Amino acid sequence: MGFLRLVVRIMGRISTFRSYQFVLLLAAALAVVAFYYFGSERQNFSSTTKRIKQSQASHNTNRNDADLSVDTKLIHSAGSEEQGGEERDAGGEGERFLSRRQDSGAVDQHHHALMMFTKVDKSRSLQDKFRVAMLSMVKHARFLEGEVLVLHFVSDPASKELGERMLLELLFDATFKYEVLFHDVEALTQKLFPIVEAMQKHFSSGSGAYYSDAIFFLSVAMHHIMPDSLTRILQLDLDLKYRTNIRDLFQEFEHFPPGAVIGITREMQPVYRHTFWQYRKENPQTRVGEPPPEGLPGFNSGVMLLDLGAMRASVLYNQLLEPANVAKLADQYRFRGHLGDQDFFTMIGMEHPELFYPLACGWNRQLCTWWRDHGYGEVFQMYYRCSGPVYIYHGNCNSPIPDD
Repeated sequence: MGFLRLVVRIMGRISTFRSYQFVLLLAAALAVVAFYYFGSERQNFSSTTKRIKQSQASHNTNRNDADLSVDTKLIHSAGSEEQGGEERDAGGEGERFLSRRQDSGAVDQHHHALMMFTKVDKSRSLQDKFRVAMLSMVKHARFLEGEVLVLHFVSDPASKELGERMLLELLFDATFKYEVLFHDVEALTQKLFPIVEAMQKHFSSGSGAYYSDAIFFLSVAMHHIMPDSLTRILQLDLDLKYRTNIRDLFQEFEHFPPGAVIGITREMQPVYRHTFWQYRKENPQTRVGEPPPEGLPGFNSGVMLLDLGAMRASVLYNQLLEPANVAKLADQYRFRGHLGDQDFFTMIGMEHPELFYPLACGWNRQLCTWWRDHGYGEVFQMYYRCSGPVYIYHGNCNSPIPDD
């Protein structure tokens, strides 16, 4: 009997040990299942897409200040983005193509800049210039939280299609929030023509020429074309290279004196010494066309700050747009130009310099030297020199831009 009890006790312990083993094995199996089921975040197409988007957002934001809430949207609708059930005006407000902005619902401060982008599809040179401009702008641009750079492009359909493809690449490394709007050149021209038709004969090179198109007087009357909600905007040529933060250029608006409506740099060649030759001959003591600092060398429109609100409010400026007043000044100064808006601003600036805020030459460091070799070599440097730092190079008349 004692031996039998011993055998029963041993068999019971063995059975208990096997039960413990079974329980441990079962627990381990359940742990593995739980790890793969719950710990894997149920990887499927949706979760993988989410991780890819997060990775892209991380790449496109500043590594030192990453913001994964930034959203990149591509809108390729044939018409425009709908807002409140209404389509955006392709000629006025423009069609939004690309944006990177916060979706927090907060009201952002928008900084607007506009570039002419017509016939770019037909010119490799313009495409190369645009690439230099945008890459240098993106490289140096820094904006504060809550600020958005809004880029406006006035374009024809073929150039718009090309611009969309290029901008996907050129804005890829932007560390700031932005929006891109395309404006239809034909729609804007139709709105502009009645306003600027009278001045085209004074400031155009002839029928069918580049500056004879009404669109190249856009800056003159932009305050009548763009929505009233748009109060300040930069107008920039494509052949620029930025060497500093474009946000600093927007800050120049704060330095406008009372009555000024446009910020602009002087012309850095003796263009208007030549153009005003008849007036200068009749008025030998005039400052018109003379070099700085005492003379009035005229303006260059490659970089402009347009205070659209001030332009709308200025009785004087809008009177100067009237055909009779344009003709009166053109006759008074014996003026016949060929550079579009730049000529108009130069002419009225001779009579009313208070309308303009003079930007430092470094904001539009023009590189063209054409007039040096065409009869004005002796006086050229008096117009061309620019002391102080260079913020933006302007490769006008196809001048090469330094690589620095």
